[in-house]
Amino acid sequence: MRELASGIWHWQGTHPQWGDGEPWDPNVSSYAIDDGERLLIFDPIAPPSGLFDLAGARDTTIVLTSPWHERDMQILVERLDLPAYAPRPDSAQDLVDKFGITLEQAGDGSPDLVWLRAESPDNWRPYTVDGPLPAGIEAFEGREPNDIVLWIESHHAVVAGDTVADFGNGLEISARWLREGATWESRVERLRPLLDKPVEHVLATHGGPFTPADLRRALT
Repeated sequence: MRELASGIWHWQGTHPQWGDGEPWDPNVSSYAIDDGERLLIFDPIAPPSGLFDLAGARDTTIVLTSPWHERDMQILVERLDLPAYAPRPDSAQDLVDKFGITLEQAGDGSPDLVWLRAESPDNWRPYTVDGPLPAGIEAFEGREPNDIVLWIESHHAVVAGDTVADFGNGLEISARWLREGATWESRVERLRPLLDKPVEHVLATHGGPFTPADLRRALT
């Protein structure tokens, strides 16, 4: 775990579903932002011991960019009893609409966050681009309504999950991850307001961290 800038922490872990032949790096990134009173943890994987030290001294909250980025969040929630903000997982109908499968195949919907919803519902804080989110965080819809890009005003930082990521070709909105009918242009349009922000840090959870210039190239 290393401090990228004052109050911005970064660490990596191996993605559990990475396989040979994938064009993206098996190591994915997680971040924490510390403003002296509050600690925000984003898409945590393999939480290092130093993170527990930080979390113990702050009012700490977990924020996911998507429900499938729960990664090792369960460790933190169970050990520290932390609130976890996360977009809602796909319903059965969402899966039908996204992937063209039948309702029977969709079953009960996505398995994302099943343990949190079933065993720790009081810790779950579902959000959309309209909130609710911790103060100082602004949300932008990415490639899907539940794949969110976040703006952290206090540290002039963008946090991005799968929408803006490095899957082997540098920071980009990858056409490989867009479902049928979704265009690169339409997703860029959703995120273009970020180019008007005073961005200093681009905290992508696939690859990263990146620079503001990288973000500008990805969105133009």
